[in-house]
Amino acid sequence: MADSQQDDHEREFDIRWADAAEHKEPSARARMLAAQWKHDPPGPVPFRPEPDHVARRQRRSGWVSTVVVLGSVAAVILLLGYFRFTAP
Repeated sequence: MADSQQDDHEREFDIRWADAAEHKEPSARARMLAAQWKHDPPGPVPFRPEPDHVARRQRRSGWVSTVVVLGSVAAVILLLGYFRFTAP
């Protein structure tokens, strides 16, 4: 039991020592991109796309969607009532 507590303490010490390091090695992807961009730097990329790239689709207003849904529900209720009334 004492060994496991000592191992935990040593592991905690190692993690604190590593986190306290002044210089951290960049990741492999960061090194790869840095080498690639040294020869061919990337172009500017806007945070948001230009309005020309946005799909131009008109959205229905809220009341039109509500009317379509309520009309569909009413039509289904009427059809079910009609079929139930005409069934022998």
